[in-house]
Amino acid sequence: MELCSAILLSYFAIAAPVTLQPWTLNGWQTYVLATEKRIEQELAGRPDRPDRPDRRDRSKFLRMDFMAASQNAVVRNALRGGTVYVERMKTLDSNGGEIPLEDGMIHHWYGAIFVPGITLDALLDWVQDYDHHSMYFKDVEQSKLLERTGDAFRIYLRVTRTNIVTVHYNIEHTTIYRRNDERRASSSSFTTKIAEVENAGTAFEREKPVGVDSGYMWRLNSYWRFREQDGGVVIECETIGLSRSVPVGLGWLVGKYVESIPKESLENTLTSIRRGISGRW
Repeated sequence: MELCSAILLSYFAIAAPVTLQPWTLNGWQTYVLATEKRIEQELAGRPDRPDRPDRRDRSKFLRMDFMAASQNAVVRNALRGGTVYVERMKTLDSNGGEIPLEDGMIHHWYGAIFVPGITLDALLDWVQDYDHHSMYFKDVEQSKLLERTGDAFRIYLRVTRTNIVTVHYNIEHTTIYRRNDERRASSSSFTTKIAEVENAGTAFEREKPVGVDSGYMWRLNSYWRFREQDGGVVIECETIGLSRSVPVGLGWLVGKYVESIPKESLENTLTSIRRGISGRW
């Protein structure tokens, strides 16, 4: 155990700066587009026949609605028990094969939670109060709404990730909301800037060049669904992150640890929403 800890510490502490390569970004974009296509088909209610709007099932909306019955039951049992459900996901190409990615890692996770005692309108008002997100999310040091145009929000966040070492980021992202009907809503969020901050909080603080840094977080998209039901709101989120690849020979140890970071971040985000809302409403 001590040896494993030493290897992890060495990897995170002395990892040389890496550069986000164009081919890595192309693989990421291919993965994102394929994922977004599936999400849009699910939101429309008929993922297997998007060309037949007359055959869409309007009762389906959440990701869990399209799961096998056994898996759907697992998610619903977790939500009824008051816990957060999280699982790893993977998008495949149209032939059922893996989407290739060179010199990088994609982290794709799904999470769900139930927030009781709140309406969809109230929940959306709380989530869109970006100036106060730093009060509720432990990884967020600062938060500010930069601009709003209709249902599109441009937001700044100072984010801290602490796993073995602490890394600070200045992040800008855009979130677009859609009201699907009276009891359902969805949103998509994508980063427009992720800059790792060196010497954060000191007189020597500076941003590293975007895409030329430690490589722990190069991109981060999130896709949300909200459905009011049973005296509360079910929240689902899919996150897709891009980071540097694990050095050859360390995958057996570092790979599993690196994958745990986005999983824990999603869990913390969902539980923070429920706790924050419970304290306000």
